[in-house]
Amino acid sequence: MKQMNKWLFLFLLLLVVALVGCSSDKKSTSSTTPDKEDKGNTEKVSLTIGSWRTEDVAKYEKVIALFNEQHPDINIAFNPTKNTEYNTVLNTALQAGEGPDIFHLRPYAAGLKLAEAGYVEKITGLKGLDAYPEEALIASCDQEGNQYGVPINLSSTQFFYNKKIFKDNNLEIPTTWDEFIALNDKLLEKGITPIAMGTKEGWLLSLLHGIVGPAIYEGNDFYQAVLAGEKDFTDPKFIESIQVMNDLKKYFPANSEGLGMDDIRTLFALGDAAMFPLGSWEIPVVLEMNPDLDLGYFPIPSKAGNKTVTTWVDGSFAINANSKHKDAAKLFLEFLTTKEFGELFVKEFSMISAIPGITSDNALLNDISKSTENEATPYMWVTNFTGGDPTTKSLLESELQGMYLGQVTPEEVAKKVQENAKTWFTPFQK
Repeated sequence: MKQMNKWLFLFLLLLVVALVGCSSDKKSTSSTTPDKEDKGNTEKVSLTIGSWRTEDVAKYEKVIALFNEQHPDINIAFNPTKNTEYNTVLNTALQAGEGPDIFHLRPYAAGLKLAEAGYVEKITGLKGLDAYPEEALIASCDQEGNQYGVPINLSSTQFFYNKKIFKDNNLEIPTTWDEFIALNDKLLEKGITPIAMGTKEGWLLSLLHGIVGPAIYEGNDFYQAVLAGEKDFTDPKFIESIQVMNDLKKYFPANSEGLGMDDIRTLFALGDAAMFPLGSWEIPVVLEMNPDLDLGYFPIPSKAGNKTVTTWVDGSFAINANSKHKDAAKLFLEFLTTKEFGELFVKEFSMISAIPGITSDNALLNDISKSTENEATPYMWVTNFTGGDPTTKSLLESELQGMYLGQVTPEEVAKKVQENAKTWFTPFQK
């Protein structure tokens, strides 16, 4: 009997162990399949954005907040670098296999160089891109049709002016080039600095030439002839456009060789200069410095009275080919193509959205936007002459700086620009 009880005890013990084991197995299996509560605890993804727009940190915080209403699981940090240091910082990071997940891509050839080097993710077919016109997409599209960036804004350059100074001195907006020069002379006679411009930063000089150059060589006809190789930078009209740049120096502030962007912006914003030849992106920056400034603009008139506003796509957002979070980055780029983003962009940034059909409550911005539709000429130094080593654009800038220091003549500037462009610009090699 005792023997029988012993075997019965062992049987019951094994049965208990087996039941416990089954219970344990069931718990392990269920943990590999997330339930609803587990899905709510999805791990967040963190992205970084690189840009040259250091002045836009607060604005991009609003953009990211709007994006997070639909994608709360994607953290984004906007980490801009000073404009003049951005290219070097970004290129160094990309070459090291690092860099931000998303970054501001310079327009046209400058940005496409990064794509050719394999640093930029192709986004051809990205949801929302089909709404953009070809003119906007081409700024970040290679010759094979591969798209690398979502266009953000159209930029324009023109002369801004202080309406109060004009009104107090009975000055009118010029309708011809000769009237423009006469306007500058009147301002000088009255002891007012006509043009807020400095020559310390080269990019300001190519930008200024992009504004006044078309007034001298009559805009798009010369531009089209250059693209076709029918004219080049030894053309007398082009040399005259460089001479005009030199002639304008007497209307710049004193010691303009030592003035940079911050200096000339401050001069204009505080009413110490009457005109400011700069881009549409400066509107919110200047008005933030002086909300009471009565700001106007005018397209530059040519000798024949033709008016031009210089325009281009000023940057796109692209994805780092080495990003570990490309899917999340694509969601953000898709968001940048939406009407919701476009409306927030024009409201907060006071810039012209690249998304078709987006308008602004800002009358000045809307007027400039209409000028870009009716009086546009391409900013050829950005759209077509960022090739070469050094680039033709950067060589023009350094030569213009030399001209303002009295080291080279306008003819020598034009000659060196032509020699540089001929080394790589196919239409000049015929």
